[in-house]
Amino acid sequence: MKKERFLSALSLTLLLTSLSAVAQVQRSPDPIDPIAEVTAAGWMTAYPDGNFRSEAVLSRAELATILVKAFRLEQRQPQQPEIQLQDVPASHWAYADIQAVLRNGIMTGYRQGRFFPEQRMTRAEAFSIIAQAYGVFQFPEASIAEILEPYPDATDIPAWAKKSMATALYEGFVNLQPDRQIVPLAPMTRGDAAHALSVYLRRQQAPAELPWQPAAL
Repeated sequence: MKKERFLSALSLTLLLTSLSAVAQVQRSPDPIDPIAEVTAAGWMTAYPDGNFRSEAVLSRAELATILVKAFRLEQRQPQQPEIQLQDVPASHWAYADIQAVLRNGIMTGYRQGRFFPEQRMTRAEAFSIIAQAYGVFQFPEASIAEILEPYPDATDIPAWAKKSMATALYEGFVNLQPDRQIVPLAPMTRGDAAHALSVYLRRQQAPAELPWQPAAL
């Protein structure tokens, strides 16, 4: 009888523990709002009318400015001297930020000394550039293939972007569409950038583990 009462008490304890865990999940805070996070950090801002316009497509100049703020590029030692650009004079609103991303090798210009500051970007381009600012993992080719394999449209990623996109996907910077679609050739929106930067903000406290063992030095 004592044994039966002990087992009953133990079962009740386990049940209460389980119910407590469920209650804690139900009382968990609301999902993180990426837009609220990045605006609070000062990395992105709303428009003068107060709307964030998450569906608005990012331009190259806008992304440059966001990257300088989020990754503190002005504090890095430039890899090259100031670059003369035909379409970004010193009077341009994003001149200093564009120089920062170019001189640090985060973004590149085009032929004939042009940057095309108002040009729209694809998700593959923008996420690759964000990964570049973050630091692209030197994944072995097998690891890149393994990371990209679960995504049905990974074959649409341009060859030059696969390594950096592998970093962006592994770190969770990419907000996937239904059925794990990356849609790498779709335009990059402000909402896409807010998602990536909110994950980056959390990655600073909880870095992801590498999916392979680095070679011994």
